[in-house]
Amino acid sequence: MTSRPGPSPYAAEPSTARTGAPPPAGDRAVLAALRADLERSEFTREAVEELVGGVASAALHREQRLPALRAARTQDHPAAVLLRAFMLGDDVTRAELDGALPRTGADGAERLGLVRTAGAGPEDAAAAVVDLRPYAVTDGAGTARWWVASDLGELATGAVLRADHVLGIGGASLTLAQVTARTPRRRTLDLGTGCGVQALHASRHSEQVVATDISARALGFAAFNAGLAGVDVDLREGSMLGPVEGETFDLVVSNPPFVITPAAAYDAGLPVMEYRDGGRGGDDLVHDLVSAVGQHLAPGGVAQLLGNWEHHGGQDWRERVAGWLPEDCDAWVVQREVQDPAEYAELWLRDGGMRPELDRAGYEAAYAAWLADFEARGVEGIGFGYVLVQRPATARAPWRRVEEVAGPVRQPLGPHVADVLAVRERLAGTDDAALAALRVVRSPDVTEEHHLMPGDTDPQVLQLRQGGGLGRVVRPGTLVAGAVGACDGELSVGEIAGALATLLEVPAADVAAELLPAVRELLVDGFLRLG
Repeated sequence: MTSRPGPSPYAAEPSTARTGAPPPAGDRAVLAALRADLERSEFTREAVEELVGGVASAALHREQRLPALRAARTQDHPAAVLLRAFMLGDDVTRAELDGALPRTGADGAERLGLVRTAGAGPEDAAAAVVDLRPYAVTDGAGTARWWVASDLGELATGAVLRADHVLGIGGASLTLAQVTARTPRRRTLDLGTGCGVQALHASRHSEQVVATDISARALGFAAFNAGLAGVDVDLREGSMLGPVEGETFDLVVSNPPFVITPAAAYDAGLPVMEYRDGGRGGDDLVHDLVSAVGQHLAPGGVAQLLGNWEHHGGQDWRERVAGWLPEDCDAWVVQREVQDPAEYAELWLRDGGMRPELDRAGYEAAYAAWLADFEARGVEGIGFGYVLVQRPATARAPWRRVEEVAGPVRQPLGPHVADVLAVRERLAGTDDAALAALRVVRSPDVTEEHHLMPGDTDPQVLQLRQGGGLGRVVRPGTLVAGAVGACDGELSVGEIAGALATLLEVPAADVAAELLPAVRELLVDGFLRLG
């Protein structure tokens, strides 16, 4: 490897002139050529991590560019050039860009709106004006790989984000992509599409994808990303469900602008960010979306959303959120995290680019506005989590579950969600007699744990632990634990109940009364599977 001449890695922060460039755009043929270039360059997530090494990769995850920049500047690989330009905000030469993107070249990249060049000479600088990076994640349909464009972030520009900033793929986007059930769908809606990543995921298992956003700028990026991926998406501008009035879908996904921000924080200097701020009071935006989305679901259709909800003093948050759920639909709410008001304010102040070391007075004024708003309205905490709404496909009573699951989960969670929905649908028409006739098997990820005091032979605690799904832990009684151990598909649930009744010398009806409800719950939670 040879050391590449160039600006010092300790140079001043990149210019803010790169922010706010129009979304890139090009026809399908031009984008196909760019896609071929990106494939040829091996500009993949794995290649980037290998090029810069583990230390620099870890630093990038902490939003620190310098270690990766120093490593990439010593590399001749095309992926190193693209990493420097499009992810790290480093100027490259036209000759370097021509080499990394031979079909597109520096001229083509400029026509697409990806870079600005300083001249026509091979050593003249080319500076990226958008972020373009490889994306790879495993969801319920397998591993997805694309290149996704968005606005350059603070890592590359050194500047506070603009109000119309189009966010790239963050942690929330990944979470929604991985928790979504990826069963085949005829029509899917991506509400609040942003750069379009959820629409890309949906295109792999949907006949038609509609994507909406209030931001024309975001739709421009979504159009570019769909074209670069070679997929068709029906893009519509408008707020919330307005662009699809009167239409129904088999799947709705949304990572809506759910951040709870008081107006006084904006007055103190916090920027309004389109990608996160819905302009509504408290958690009204999530409430209204959850309440209304069922009207846009076809029979059997499912909506999966991310959201925040407030915890108010004197009221169980479960009761409050349950009041949002449509009465004619199934619903499942999973709270994954709770932050206190101070933690929540600090999170979104940082996200908005406000830091005490830059503007202590402004930071504390916005911080105080947040705390005062929450205090005035009796907000003691803010929950983060998933919401699922499903319109029943048949005439039956809807089910609902509102719960907190705070432990780690193994992603992708989408297949587990799909299994839960399928099992609930199957069990909805299954009475106890039919359940007793079923053969069920213990899920292969389930382990049984016994906790004993030293020297004891009998466990004080017996529990079943789920390795996949939501990582649940249950503590069944001895009878239910024995039944789970016998669930290998050879005997029906009723036959297992009869054998236990004989072994324990108790009435069969008593065994069935304890075992059948437990089997239903264990099937729904994924500890048992239908044979």
